[in-house]
Amino acid sequence: MKLKVYITLLVSFITIAISAQDAALTATVSKNKLGVNQRLRIEFSINKQGGDNFTPPNFTNFKIVGGPSQSVSQSWINGKVSFNQSYTFILQPLQKGEFNIPSASIEIEGKTIKSNPIKIIVLDAIDIPKNPNDPSYIAEQNIHLVAEVSKSQPYVGEGVYIEYRLYVSDNVSIYDFGVTEAPQYNGFWNQEIKVNGTPVKIGTYNGERHRYAVLHKALLIPTTSGKLTIDPMKMDIVVAVPTGKADFFGNLITRQIRKEFSSAKKVINAKALPLQNKPEDFTGAVGQFSFDVSLSKNTLKANESSQIRVAVNGKGNLKLFELPKIETPKELEVYQPERKESVSVLSDGLKGSVTDSYTVVPEYKGKYKIPKVSFSYFNPKEKVYQTITTDDLYVDVLEGKEITTNSDNNAAIKQDVKVTGSDFRYIQTSTSFQPKQREDFFKSIIFYILLLVPILAIPVGIFIHKKKEERDGDVIGNKLRKADKLAKKYLSEAQKQLGNKEAFYEALERALHNYLKAKLNVETSDISREKITELLANKNVDSTTIHSFIDVFNDCDFARYTPITNVQMKEEYEKAKQLITQLDRQL
Repeated sequence: MKLKVYITLLVSFITIAISAQDAALTATVSKNKLGVNQRLRIEFSINKQGGDNFTPPNFTNFKIVGGPSQSVSQSWINGKVSFNQSYTFILQPLQKGEFNIPSASIEIEGKTIKSNPIKIIVLDAIDIPKNPNDPSYIAEQNIHLVAEVSKSQPYVGEGVYIEYRLYVSDNVSIYDFGVTEAPQYNGFWNQEIKVNGTPVKIGTYNGERHRYAVLHKALLIPTTSGKLTIDPMKMDIVVAVPTGKADFFGNLITRQIRKEFSSAKKVINAKALPLQNKPEDFTGAVGQFSFDVSLSKNTLKANESSQIRVAVNGKGNLKLFELPKIETPKELEVYQPERKESVSVLSDGLKGSVTDSYTVVPEYKGKYKIPKVSFSYFNPKEKVYQTITTDDLYVDVLEGKEITTNSDNNAAIKQDVKVTGSDFRYIQTSTSFQPKQREDFFKSIIFYILLLVPILAIPVGIFIHKKKEERDGDVIGNKLRKADKLAKKYLSEAQKQLGNKEAFYEALERALHNYLKAKLNVETSDISREKITELLANKNVDSTTIHSFIDVFNDCDFARYTPITNVQMKEEYEKAKQLITQLDRQL
């Protein structure tokens, strides 16, 4: 008896909860665009019980080839009650054109509720295989790999981004996927933009509702003008396709197939920078920047050091141009600058700062002028060149050697000795020290060592000085050694990042680029796989080593889209080390 009471109360509670909802009749279609020889499904759903006298719309210009079929569902999850009753029709258009399916209606509690009208576009007939239920054909119609570019006509040096999306309709499901061929960005400097996971979102593709996920995103900066083609990304996807049959419980039976999908080629027309009003000191900077030159110390003594900081801040192609060089008086010794970069990759370009720090060491006393420096860049938004000029800087050396000349006016002037009371003090003639017996220092081992060390140090010092002069005079060699040092540094950084896929492959690729820059004397922005192959072949490097080196670059790209284990990363690291060793022997 109590059980019947509980059931009655529960049913009453659910009925009250459902009746408290606002009634709404919605219409959805499987596709908004179709060929005249295709079909579409339209579904009218009501979210409240008690509906009566459902009246479908007048399907003018369409033929009903199926339906209406009805279904009812009701659920109670986490205290929330939901109800749905649907009426489904299968339609086939009778002619081409743009048509509106008017509203359906239903009566609830004495009120008439109408659905939303839907716009349908009917196009020319499309090629349909002999078997429209072919799983490959169904998968092809319901899955789309799309590449979207933010700008199709950028200037050379202006950043654009590309985004690869995978759209999947509600008719099929995906069980597994993997990238078989990564996109190639020939003619671009490129940098991957990190995507935090692959969250599934709801969007529209060709006017139809789809689920989609962003698989890959990259910043592209064209390095040359003209038509630049981005080759497609290719993927293998395991798709669950409905067979049109149901099991004993009424659940739809699906069939899994593996199919390759490819994005379309993208063409970007890169515009050359204008020649009109182009500044003479322009080195390729494109974006919006600020420029500053500063001294860490304005006043110092001889042999003390000061830092001259040349900095560019802003957003643009920060890694693809040279900073202005400073000019200093010959009395100031200036060392090669140290480059520091603090740059982040955003969807609309690189943002941050690039700084060259010069160490200046004066030798002579005096006040020295560091002339003003100018920096020019092209602003793509305003489509004009802009120049920033800094003020003159002055270094005041208070103590140090005087600059000698042959003029008699600079001869030394004799001065009288000035005696003060503290210059000469009383010298004590008697002491309380006691004599101590010890060995005579003269002719001891320490005596001869101290005697010979200065004599031996003279030729060693001369040899080291000559080597230093030769090394300082080798400007190209210094640049190559610096780049080679960077390559070793980035290889060690890649080793530290083992286990962290994104950071590891980014550090490994950067190490290979800097190694090539050191050995082949080419700028990083000019490096492409075709140019690497050409340059190494001209250096008589064997084709096997060249292909292996290119494979490491391709592996770095490919690894960004697929799961990678720590063992595979360790193998890639060892392979890169061996290839650098092989290239060193052949170069």
